[in-house]
Amino acid sequence: MNLYIDIGNSNIVIGKGNNGFEETYRYRTDPLKSSDEYYALLKHLFDGVENVTIASVVPQLNTAFKTFLKRYYGITPLFVEPGIKTGVKIKTDYPQEVGADLVSAAAGALDRYGKDAIIVDMGTATTFSYMQGAEIKGVSINIGLDASKDALVSGTSQLLQFEFEKPPSVLGTNTIDALNAGFLYGHVHQINGMVDAIRKTYDNENAPVIITGGASRYLEGMLPKSYIFDEFIVLKGLEAIQRRNKINK
Repeated sequence: MNLYIDIGNSNIVIGKGNNGFEETYRYRTDPLKSSDEYYALLKHLFDGVENVTIASVVPQLNTAFKTFLKRYYGITPLFVEPGIKTGVKIKTDYPQEVGADLVSAAAGALDRYGKDAIIVDMGTATTFSYMQGAEIKGVSINIGLDASKDALVSGTSQLLQFEFEKPPSVLGTNTIDALNAGFLYGHVHQINGMVDAIRKTYDNENAPVIITGGASRYLEGMLPKSYIFDEFIVLKGLEAIQRRNKINK
């Protein structure tokens, strides 16, 4: 049995299964939790587990996971980091700076959709990664929907917290609709604009666009139908990486 763990700044997403994953779980990321606290939280997932593959962008949790996995289960996890086989080349100024989540998402796209892809990952940040010929050419990073909402609400006196929901129009006639229109339609046009710019820059009109990340659910039905919504592309990448590194008991 295999476990695939995506440790993000906002959420920890876990997939469990053989030959892929049949079950998924989502937890809030808490960088202050100890290894024993994570053991207590996650121990119900480890029955029969022999292999664990992890993509983490929260360095302070790497030690916590390594510690409880080794202490309680005798498992040394495979982390997505320089030196392991991913199938993806990274053509950037500093390849080691490219996040493990972005590399894993590219590996998942390569495994499921082909060697070219534009990957939009909507988490704490909204990132745009372009892969051509199984090679990451570059990344664009912008503030994510939830983070931008929190920043606006915390910095204004008359705005209260609100839930994202599709507005009836591109312009609102009340505060909540106006906020949703601004955030959601604004993000839609940002994504469409960036996709068009990437396609023109790299002269590739046919690269599939893959939308993923926890905040992607807010934009379902608002983006072009040709875009592929794949909530678990990072977990699929971790499964592909595990296969490439021949860890499969």
